[in-house]
Amino acid sequence: MYKLKSQEFKDKRELYDFLAGQVEHLLADERNMIANCANFAALLYQSIPEVNWLGFYFLKDTQLVVGPFQGNPACVRIELGKGVCGTAAVKRETVIVSDVHAFPGHIACDARSNSEIVLPLIKEKILIGVLDIDSPIRNRFDRDDQAGLERLVGVLTTKTDF
Repeated sequence: MYKLKSQEFKDKRELYDFLAGQVEHLLADERNMIANCANFAALLYQSIPEVNWLGFYFLKDTQLVVGPFQGNPACVRIELGKGVCGTAAVKRETVIVSDVHAFPGHIACDARSNSEIVLPLIKEKILIGVLDIDSPIRNRFDRDDQAGLERLVGVLTTKTDF
């Protein structure tokens, strides 16, 4: 059971279906990258349980640079290929890490984080950056999270001018 304020969902899929509608509505009349990413991060951070950091890193030359986020202060720059974010960016695919402490080269921005999911932001075959989500719970993210979050990222990239 997943709970969002006064609303309950039977499983993650139902939660992500609800969030897809919320994201569609939230981004309906705005195309600005910073505005949309800031609201997207805030909505997801408030809605997805057991998350301690959620935000964006945008590609600038050979680095990912922190963008709008929710949570504690973050690492500002991450080299491509380094850590979970840099790995997801280079691979251009979602990376789920059940235990970040076992991930070679993990970049520990928040010592409370134990698991992570990172989704690449790709628009018209161009890598824009990544969406990074951390949890203090080991094994927090699974294929249902991946499918739901990839759907939400798809809405964001379609409705935003990057």
